[in-house]
Amino acid sequence: MAGAATEGKLSPALPLATLIGRELRGDGSERPLVRYGHSGFAKRGEDYFLVKPDCLRVPGDPSSAFSVFAVFDGHNGVSAAVFSKEKLLEHVMSAVPQGISREDWLQALPRALVAGFVKTDIDFQRKGETSGTTATLVVVDGFTVTVASVGDSRCILDTQGGEVSLLTVDHRLEENAEERERVTASGGEVSRLNLCGGQEVGPLRCWPGGLCLSRSIGDTDVGEFIVPIPHVKQVKLPNTGGRLIIASDGIWDALSSETAAQACRGLPAELAAKLVVKQALKTSGLKDDTTCVVVDIIPSDHCSTPPALSPKRNQNMLKSLIFGRRSHSSVGKLSKSASLSSVEEIFEEGSAMLEERLGRNFPSKANLPPFRCAICQVDQEPFEGLMTDNVGGCCSAPSTPWGGPYLCSDCRKKKDAMEGKRSSRSTTCR
Repeated sequence: MAGAATEGKLSPALPLATLIGRELRGDGSERPLVRYGHSGFAKRGEDYFLVKPDCLRVPGDPSSAFSVFAVFDGHNGVSAAVFSKEKLLEHVMSAVPQGISREDWLQALPRALVAGFVKTDIDFQRKGETSGTTATLVVVDGFTVTVASVGDSRCILDTQGGEVSLLTVDHRLEENAEERERVTASGGEVSRLNLCGGQEVGPLRCWPGGLCLSRSIGDTDVGEFIVPIPHVKQVKLPNTGGRLIIASDGIWDALSSETAAQACRGLPAELAAKLVVKQALKTSGLKDDTTCVVVDIIPSDHCSTPPALSPKRNQNMLKSLIFGRRSHSSVGKLSKSASLSSVEEIFEEGSAMLEERLGRNFPSKANLPPFRCAICQVDQEPFEGLMTDNVGGCCSAPSTPWGGPYLCSDCRKKKDAMEGKRSSRSTTCR
């Protein structure tokens, strides 16, 4: 009887192809080690960072572990950076459906990040303070890395192949023509600072406010066309792991992505972060707050040394990193381009339109009263003036038809304001 009971508990045998596939993807039962370090110097004291290496998606379940790292570069004060550090992750997780599998969690995460960023912005603007912040938030779950970012803080990936990849998009008006077009189409003006006599100086800025960025959290004194909707990219690392460098623009104004990666290869994460900061200060001095977080994702069967090769060997392997894009629905499935030395792109989207980012299939409660707002996650009963569209979503009568999930009145006004349709200052502050 005991033998039979033991036999009943044995897992069924897996085909060899399945085991090989898991090994190639690095998504077997063994999760990688995550080692991190951070360093920085303050010029104005407006940079903040977040390190949470031991998060649990399901309380009490170690198999649901993931890690979160973030850099917030504040401007016009520290309030927005501090608020985002305290609230952003909470708002993101509140937008993730409960009780879902890991595959579904990874698939839902990009949309939850969009909702969380917008919710954080709305809540901060209700405080009536005028500061703003960039935000680069990185979620590491096994070998899957998801990065969401607004502003010009940056996250780069360095792998054992030796090629450096940018996982974020800089939202600087000076460098991003697409964002300039979006801002002007939404009612903003883009120009340089105009001195007496008509002389224009400095980088391109949006007016009112004079902000150099097209996306941020906060900035109540600037138009709604400065949006908190993040660029999101999700990739699957090879089973050899990789290194992430997340830093504020105090680093990137001094160093290129390749220089920052090469400067610290072969060093443990803590020392690597210090060396990147030191190199930036050596190059341009302390002109701005300078913050760096280094995260090493190391296969659990390897030693604790960083995965990057020495610079000398890397010179012969610069082209070994291959990106293979796959659809979002195939998370967890091996694509043809995946291999031991490749990074697989799962998802990437940078649109500033909520309808494109949330979509019609945003995970939510059943489309029966009460309705749950896809951004602020507040349940509401239907109210007078609310209309239901042909997919079960709802929209307020004064607005144009909306094909996405239900948004409450305040979040609909925020959405319309970001698209230049009307101002939401009367309710949310800008």
